[in-house]
Amino acid sequence: MKTILKEDFRSHCAVNYGVEIFGDRWSLLIIRDIVFVGKKTYGQFLKSEEGIATNVLATRLAFLEEQGILSKAPSPDDRRKDFYTLTEKGLDLIPIVLSIVMWSEKYDAKSYVRQSKEFVARLSENHRQVSEEVKALVRNGGCIFPEIKDLTV
Repeated sequence: MKTILKEDFRSHCAVNYGVEIFGDRWSLLIIRDIVFVGKKTYGQFLKSEEGIATNVLATRLAFLEEQGILSKAPSPDDRRKDFYTLTEKGLDLIPIVLSIVMWSEKYDAKSYVRQSKEFVARLSENHRQVSEEVKALVRNGGCIFPEIKDLTV
């Protein structure tokens, strides 16, 4: 896999930088899975309903780690498994992911997030505060919907 170095960007436009780092579907869905349902392992990410291919998942996880969005460490319970967590740089993507959630709630009549009316209301009222609360929660190993085994948000 090719590491994107500063000189490898198509342009130094701020939007382009973001798109090149986290703007593909799979990167954002990996971040979503960590934030919303607390997935941490390769196997858990592989079970997401979107059906990511194993080679794509491995590539995206490695890329996000190289870019400083994720960190990888051996599982304390099973040293054969790695746990992926968001770094501070990755945690700073949470407000963006939550903005995408709100946009989707507005325009996708079948959006799963419509089932979480209380969460949507809180996020609509104070996006910044909720974003900071979620960042603290995820930083400490939690997630928004720990009771959900697979994403239905």
